[in-house]
Amino acid sequence: MGRRALRKIDPALDLSGHLYELDQLSQPWDAQRLFGRNAPLEVEIGSGKGLFLETAALEMPQHDFLGIEVSRKYARFTAARLACRELPNARSVRGDGLRLLGEVLPGQGVTAVHVYFPDPWWKKRHRKRRVLTGPFLDDVVRVLKPQGRFHFWTDVKEYYDTTLALIAQQASLQGPLAVPQRPAAHTLDYHTHFERRTRLQGAPVYRSLFVKRA
Repeated sequence: MGRRALRKIDPALDLSGHLYELDQLSQPWDAQRLFGRNAPLEVEIGSGKGLFLETAALEMPQHDFLGIEVSRKYARFTAARLACRELPNARSVRGDGLRLLGEVLPGQGVTAVHVYFPDPWWKKRHRKRRVLTGPFLDDVVRVLKPQGRFHFWTDVKEYYDTTLALIAQQASLQGPLAVPQRPAAHTLDYHTHFERRTRLQGAPVYRSLFVKRA
């Protein structure tokens, strides 16, 4: 099933404080310049429509949240929902998440990395395009602080099993730790829109959490 069409963004809405291109992020990394403070940083790779970023930023104002999305229209949509909420602790970035981890973020500077429902690239000849690879996980380990968390959820059992086998080769990551499913309290009480759609269809969601060893 394809993604539904996005709602139109109010042209009067100012996105300048919430939407960035990857090349606009300062190198070396400068959290003060981006968020106006230095706070625990959580990063989402593939932020989609931005439901996780919005919800997490509201629930944890003491943390900063950075979401990156390769699709320009989805990055803009996420920025719009953050701007509507006037969230000072969340930003949407348009660009390649692999570059963000490998070239921009500092070593041991991130509290958590989130990857939810990445594209499974179903055909075998396309699987090399999957985001969760050995080099990607190396960069996750590099940027995470000791005791930092790596969250990975998917609705594709083969992708889940393959990824957990890769993570098992990472001596620095402890897990997988159990992530129980909880009932939704309202229509948007889900981690992401993909989780909402999957659960409403009655399909399973495979969740995992890993912690970087001290």
